[in-house]
Amino acid sequence: MSKFRLALVRQKYRPDGGAERFVSRALEALDSSHLQLNVITREWQGPVKPDWQIHICNPRKWGRISRERGFANAARALWQRESFDLVQSHERIPGCDLYRAGDGVHRRWLQQRSRILPAWKSRLLFADRYHRYVMQAEREMYEDSHLRGVICNAEMIKREIIEDFGLPAEKIHVIYNAIDNQRFLPPDEETFAALRAKWQLPLQATCLIYVGSGFERKGLAAAIRAIAPTDRYLLVVGKDKDQPRYQALAKSLNCEARVRFFGMQSETLPFYQMADGLLLPTLYDPFPNVILEAMACGLPVITTTGCGGAEFIVDGHNVTSADALDIPALQQAVMACPRAR
Repeated sequence: MSKFRLALVRQKYRPDGGAERFVSRALEALDSSHLQLNVITREWQGPVKPDWQIHICNPRKWGRISRERGFANAARALWQRESFDLVQSHERIPGCDLYRAGDGVHRRWLQQRSRILPAWKSRLLFADRYHRYVMQAEREMYEDSHLRGVICNAEMIKREIIEDFGLPAEKIHVIYNAIDNQRFLPPDEETFAALRAKWQLPLQATCLIYVGSGFERKGLAAAIRAIAPTDRYLLVVGKDKDQPRYQALAKSLNCEARVRFFGMQSETLPFYQMADGLLLPTLYDPFPNVILEAMACGLPVITTTGCGGAEFIVDGHNVTSADALDIPALQQAVMACPRAR
């Protein structure tokens, strides 16, 4: 009996990315003698098992549109040539069988981003050729007759797809993210104290952790403004090429001593375990795993209505949601966050 040939499409694999972790976990879970697992990618940085087939599609690129269009065309040509039984894509490529909408709806992200830009930049944002290309590719994918189903990781994204593209609700399946709740656990008092000492944080200080790269999208500026007039500390775990701009913002608000940048960390658990809460005022994020990781570590969560993870929120219980740009509401939530240990 021939094996079922499954292909997963992800343009670039980085071990620290949320979508990439989904792909690697899917490969691990699906690893079976009955399946032939294939990955179509431009670049793969992770481990590879002997039975996995990694197909590199790396056409030349001259810019963002060339990068996206070139990979889409090469990936589609490959899966058509190989005649896989099922193609699940994590990229907006017309012709796939199953699409995982891990990045949400591009127009909705642009709408949120435009809120923090001057009016003239906002108009240019929607006129930008790259963004127009992405929105067109997204629409063509949802309208393509080959599309059998869509996987979302939040009801918020399902609603947006129905509203923007008219896809039938029965074609869209919400499968929430999952984490290892045997690994993400609250610390004991000794571990908490040792971590605070190691990273030179006052034992009695209330510390909010922010985890994520892409500081603009995930609302680091709002997080800094929210803690600035308080005595709270902000622990920033992640990277961004514009980090100096955020450090300058903290300095201008006289809170630079309480905003600590730790960079990208391969192991985030210790940072959750020395924190008292999670602060993630993201502009638009379908469902960041950090919400679940923080909750598993016993932390209260402060996030926004633009975050799919807000679906787990019961205000006043373990999490709080506010508009991403409502700094007074975020400040109030920050001050209401108790010391966890």
